[in-house]
Amino acid sequence: MTKQPSASTNGQSLWPPKLVYGMACVCLILGLSVGYLLRGSASAKADPRSSSHQQPSGDTGQMPTLEQMKEMADQKAEPLLQQLKKEPANKELLIRIAYFYKSAHQFKEASEYFDQALHLDPRNVAVRTERASCLYYNGDVDGSLAELQQALELNPKDPNALFNLGVIRLNGKRDPAGAIHAWQELLKTNPGPDKKPIVEQMIAKARQQQGSLKFPN
Repeated sequence: MTKQPSASTNGQSLWPPKLVYGMACVCLILGLSVGYLLRGSASAKADPRSSSHQQPSGDTGQMPTLEQMKEMADQKAEPLLQQLKKEPANKELLIRIAYFYKSAHQFKEASEYFDQALHLDPRNVAVRTERASCLYYNGDVDGSLAELQQALELNPKDPNALFNLGVIRLNGKRDPAGAIHAWQELLKTNPGPDKKPIVEQMIAKARQQQGSLKFPN
């Protein structure tokens, strides 16, 4: 299994800086731009738990079912859950468990463990952004946006939160103007020249959608 990023205890990103946009770009390839925060579906109403989100199993190349993925996550998380019983205030354990469930597309469980971690470290912007991702996957668009707004109150320049805010506004709320505003703020506060064209392309597509809303066929 791919090693999860190390957690942070000071509210900084759980992801290395060079992966902030890289992760987002990979997610776009998986369909984010037409469905959901970090992996999208084919339409705004599509189930984020659809087979398009499933990962191939290592043995047969077949897509495991959600039940199988949950079983795998439960097995991986079990030693940590046992340790958590002895250390209930260990936020690093909570975050690691949350990542196991998120990677298995068990977004409800992942959200709950991220939430427990936030009770211990409410100013952790990265964890709050991750929880927003899980909430959105689980169908709670408004809850996801609320988490991102809290994250941006703590750090208005956080690139992951700004990027995800734009995606959710565009695809979860059909709000291209809101998406454009978030991505323009992203470019303003995180002007990485190598990633700028990607965000600019997303802004251009949002403007096209904005035009289609103003002038429907």
